[in-house]
Amino acid sequence: MNKRKDRTLMKASDVPKALIRSNVVSARAKWGVLPKGALPMLKQLTSDHMISVVSGDLLLLEGRWYVTHSGLLRIARHANCCGISVRPVPEFSDPPACRWAFEATVYRTRDCKGFVGFGDADPSNVSALVRGAEMRIAETRAVNRALRKAYGIGICSVEEIGSLPTRNQPEPNVRKPPPQSANGNGKPKLRDQLCLLIRQHHLDASRVKQYAAEFCGTKDVRQATREQIQSFITHLAELAARDRQSLLCKLNSYVEKPEAGAA
Repeated sequence: MNKRKDRTLMKASDVPKALIRSNVVSARAKWGVLPKGALPMLKQLTSDHMISVVSGDLLLLEGRWYVTHSGLLRIARHANCCGISVRPVPEFSDPPACRWAFEATVYRTRDCKGFVGFGDADPSNVSALVRGAEMRIAETRAVNRALRKAYGIGICSVEEIGSLPTRNQPEPNVRKPPPQSANGNGKPKLRDQLCLLIRQHHLDASRVKQYAAEFCGTKDVRQATREQIQSFITHLAELAARDRQSLLCKLNSYVEKPEAGAA
């Protein structure tokens, strides 16, 4: 009986190590060379909270880790969270101006007095892609803050941040792409331009193609005209440079499909 119990404990202790290895491999595959300090933080978060990169619990933005709403809910579920209550805060809300504030309370156990968090949202602190959903964003932010307090999550959630500042310089450790083939005008082909953007900004190619089809109003990106593709490439480049976090949120709204080559 004791030997069986020892084996069970040993297997349980091996889980974080296996998950750490999995997260490191997944993070490098998704974001390339990790910035200095990102790897130790990833290992610590994995060990403390059993966070999973594959499950979408974390995002790496501007060289910093951010936990996602789904990741926080998964942490709470694994910790057998007793409940979450949310209420609007009328004195800090202004519905005609799309300004909302919420208070959330997380109860870790039935006897817990609760961990309180507040969240607010208005057109000035949400990205352009979620304008009109300020009430839901405010509620999510409140829940995220309460969950982070309840379970000691020391990093910000991605839903709590607004638009990220424009990046005037390329990210460190980004590999230079190989020379691109050119058309008769000396410019890279549209396919090569799109591949270059995907590599430069570490985007998911299959989701970019879905975004391109939606942008061009076609069922498949291959049905779009050259002018439509060029317009999408210009739009993608501007959005990636101006508000990468909004772009990632947009791409994450698509169902991931197996990559079948760049568009």
